[in-house]
Amino acid sequence: MSEPRTFFNSLKRRRSVLLASVFAAGLGGVLAGETLFDSKPATAQVVQAQDLSRQNQLRNDAPRQDQIGFADIVDTVKPAVVSVRVKTARENSSAVEGQLPPFMRDLPEGHPLRRFFDEYGGREEGPRGRGPGGRQGPRQFGMAQGSGFFISQDGYVVTNNHVVQNAEEVELVTDGGDTHTAKVVGTDPQTDLALLKVDGGKFPFVSLGGDVPRIGDWVLAIGNPFGLGGTVTAGIVSARGRDLGSGPYDDYLQIDAAVNRGNSGGPTFNLKGEVVGVNTAIYSQSGGNVGIAFAVPSNVVASVVESLRESGSVTRGWLGVGIQPVEEDMATALGLKEASGALVSEVHSTTPAAKAGIKNQDVIVSLNGQKVADPRELTRMIGGLKPGSNAELKVWRDGGERDVTVELGTRPNDVASLNKDEEGGGAPEAAKPSSSLADLGIKLDATPDGSGVAVADVEADGPLSDKLRQGDIILEVSGQPVSDPTEVASALEAARSKNGRFVTLRVKSGENARYVAIPVGKKG
Repeated sequence: MSEPRTFFNSLKRRRSVLLASVFAAGLGGVLAGETLFDSKPATAQVVQAQDLSRQNQLRNDAPRQDQIGFADIVDTVKPAVVSVRVKTARENSSAVEGQLPPFMRDLPEGHPLRRFFDEYGGREEGPRGRGPGGRQGPRQFGMAQGSGFFISQDGYVVTNNHVVQNAEEVELVTDGGDTHTAKVVGTDPQTDLALLKVDGGKFPFVSLGGDVPRIGDWVLAIGNPFGLGGTVTAGIVSARGRDLGSGPYDDYLQIDAAVNRGNSGGPTFNLKGEVVGVNTAIYSQSGGNVGIAFAVPSNVVASVVESLRESGSVTRGWLGVGIQPVEEDMATALGLKEASGALVSEVHSTTPAAKAGIKNQDVIVSLNGQKVADPRELTRMIGGLKPGSNAELKVWRDGGERDVTVELGTRPNDVASLNKDEEGGGAPEAAKPSSSLADLGIKLDATPDGSGVAVADVEADGPLSDKLRQGDIILEVSGQPVSDPTEVASALEAARSKNGRFVTLRVKSGENARYVAIPVGKKG
């Protein structure tokens, strides 16, 4: 089984966020799928009473009714939660022989250090199942365990993609101990969800909740931590809309219910017994549970499951634009009242956005009447719409709002390869003289083919050191194409004469284009 992914967030100290937790056991030993977590018991609520005799009387009169607990909910939903056992192909340990550090190569087979490296070190390198020199080795298998839950009486089960990826066989074990063979209907790596199917009928099942829980709401997590079987933990929703950097559609619930290795794919319930999330990852400094877990919210699960059930894959709406955040300087330069929305940095040719007339430097401020806060939100909103449906966009252009209707396309698998037009033929033009904009701390050079202006040098402590880099190509200034440094200087001077504070530059860095807002500099 491949090592699970590790996420990183943008806190000042980088700490790992580990997938919550395929429990893995190799045939004849342990194949650790992730760092062993230390479970932490949920905090019990303590009822204090001033009058001890009165407390004893209450206990005698109503020993269970006066206790706060979740037993009734658990009794209702727990039969629908299953353990997921996955048989996966694993690489022959001899395949990493040549990758062993020199001091390990003389260790005997079975030595703990050698086993550790076999299981953790370099297993993604080289061809699967091949020995030294690429020779085919005997095929071996590992076993992984996670969690899942029935969402229909006829046997559909939701779990995590990382639980069943590369699966050779999948078995489900119910709360009552029955074992069923399952097939993988489809997976969606973008949201780390998978849909399974078990033959038969009249399975106990649970429903996906329609409302996103509020911060502070109680939740219960049920799953298969450490392969122990149905285990219940309780906590609250700590935050919503978390982005782990794992993909463009990150929108996790953060909960503090204990989630450990083996809980992956298990459900998070509200107090109505509805599934509000699918447990997927934890955040940790050391790999142990610290009360920060992440669940895919039920509204995302419902959309993905519907697509997987219908076609075995997920298709998402697509505009065909590159977008970036609107920063304060950019908002000022464009005349926006607030720094929000998604700034279009590039419109890919022959895409839905291009056909609808979306232009570079447009700011998408709303979609279907809903305000767009930033590019991440726009990506999720577009991805949640069906290909072929119409998206009503409100864009900010040339100092005012206008409405644009776009018929969405289907998001391709390889967005990065779009719009790489063939280079024009002919001999390149002679380079034009360079120009120094000393007040801005940059030096510009013409490009050989006249396709923009190259940034030749940026002063390390200059005013643009955090906006431009050496090697960037300035394509446009204030929406107008430029081909030599004098045109850049003239555009800046024109802005100065109008007492402008900022101008916008469209800049190409590598294969990607973006916008930056720069101060126009000093007069005189």
